[in-house]
Amino acid sequence: MSFDEHDFHKEENDSSKYYINPPKYTYSKKNTTSFFKIILVSVVSALIGGILTAYLAPMYLYGKYIPYPNVNNNNIPQNIEIVTKNENVSVIPTVVKKAMPSVVGITTVTLQRDFFFGVRKGQGVGTGVIVDPRGYILTNSHVVNDGQTEEVKVLLDDGKDLKAKVLWNDPLLDLAIVKISEKNLPVAELGNSDEIQVGQLAVAIGNPLGLAFERTVTSGIISGLERRIEINEFQSIDGLIQTDASINPGNSGGPLLDEKGRVVGINTVKIQTGEGLGFAIPINIAKPIVDEFIKRGEFTKVYLGIKGIDVGYYIRNYQNDLGVNQGVIVMEVFPKSPIEEAGIKKGDIILSMNGQKVEGMTQLMRSLYRYRPNDKVKIEVLRDQKNLEYEVTFKATPKTY
Repeated sequence: MSFDEHDFHKEENDSSKYYINPPKYTYSKKNTTSFFKIILVSVVSALIGGILTAYLAPMYLYGKYIPYPNVNNNNIPQNIEIVTKNENVSVIPTVVKKAMPSVVGITTVTLQRDFFFGVRKGQGVGTGVIVDPRGYILTNSHVVNDGQTEEVKVLLDDGKDLKAKVLWNDPLLDLAIVKISEKNLPVAELGNSDEIQVGQLAVAIGNPLGLAFERTVTSGIISGLERRIEINEFQSIDGLIQTDASINPGNSGGPLLDEKGRVVGINTVKIQTGEGLGFAIPINIAKPIVDEFIKRGEFTKVYLGIKGIDVGYYIRNYQNDLGVNQGVIVMEVFPKSPIEEAGIKKGDIILSMNGQKVEGMTQLMRSLYRYRPNDKVKIEVLRDQKNLEYEVTFKATPKTY
C-alpha cells in the first residue's frame, strides 16, 4: 500500500468514532405518490417539447434565428468552398513539361597543371538550354572553363551524348554559346526579363552535383532584381535576378523559367554562406548575342578602346576627391580606337552613355553588348570639373584586342 493510501485508511479509522449510525427513514405513502407524479409530469413534458421542436422549429426557427443543423439533407442548400493552398502546384508540372526537352547537360574535360604531378585532366558538369534548332546552346562561360577546354559534350533529353564546340564566351558576362551538329532540336522560348516582378513564380532546371541528379527541378519566387555581386576588387556582376529556387553546382547555365515556361534568366551563382540566395543572368542580356548567332552564325562584339578603373575603387585607395562618386576613369586610350577618334582623353571620367549612368568598368563593358558596329552613342565625361559630351561610333573588336 502506498503512503497516501495508508494515511487515508488510518485517518478513516481514526475518525470513525466521530460518526454514528444514520437514522432509518420510513417512506410514507404520500411521499411515494409524489415521486411518481414528478416522473409522469417529466415524461409528458418531454413528449410535448419534442413534438413542438419537430414541427415548429423547421417552420419558424431554423434559417431565421438559429442555423440549420449540420445533417446530410439534400433539401437544405449548402455552400461548399474549395481552397487551393498553392496555385503554383498545378503550374509547375506544365512549365517543366514545356521546357524540359530544351534543357541539356554539359560535361567538360580540361587540362590542369599540377606542380607535383604535371598536367592532369579535370572534369566539370553544368547545364545549358537550346536556343536554336540547328544546335546553338546557351550556357555559362565558367561551365566551359571560359573556353579553355579540351573537350565539351552535350547530353540531350533523348539520351544522345554529342561532342560540342565552344563558339563564343565572355567571363565578364559569364555567358557562352556552344554548338552541336544535331538538327531539328526542341527550342526554349525566351521571355522578357524586363517584365518580371518580385514575388512571381520561378522554376529552375539543372544538374545539381553532377549527372547523377540530372534534370532536377526546383521552384521558388523571384526574390529581387538588379542585384550586384562583387567577384573581386576589380570586377562585379551587375543586374542579376535573385531567386530562392535552389541553385547548386551543376545548375549553372540552366534556365530560370517564369510561370509560362519562358526562359527569363540563366542560372549562374549561389551564395554559399546563405540559404535561398541564388542568382541568374537576365535573358535580355543574352538575347542580342543569341540573335546574332541565329542570324549570322557568329557574334561581333564592339569595343571602346580604353583601359579604366572604377571611380569608387580609386577613391577608396587614394582618398582623392574627384567631384563624383561613380563612373570610370580613363587610364589609357588605344590608338585608332572609337574613343580616341571621338576626342575622349586619358584622365577623363566617363559618367554616362546614351543617358544611362555608368557605375563602373564592368557595367560599362557589359552594356557594349547592346550595340553593333557603326552604332553611334553619346558619352558624357568629366574633364577639369566640366561636363562634356562626345559622339562615339563603335567598331568591331579587333582580333588582337
